[in-house]
Amino acid sequence: MLKICAICGKNPLLGKNVVRKGLAKSKGGTGQKIVRATKRLFLPNLQKMRLLLDNKPRRVYVCAKCIKKGGLVKA
Repeated sequence: MLKICAICGKNPLLGKNVVRKGLAKSKGGTGQKIVRATKRLFLPNLQKMRLLLDNKPRRVYVCAKCIKKGGLVKA
């Protein structure tokens, strides 16, 4: 099962972990430099729920934002 919200379609986003070295200019240094940037995933806050979709009970992933909004029909 894919990690995608069944209601709004929210899915993982690609990003980077950025590592900086050096003393900040405001503290008397020459400034921070980016040393390396490794790829990472930003995962949505998904919860597994049993919902009625197309009048059939299904176990799907739903993001926390959609749960808070309400309007979901539990099976």
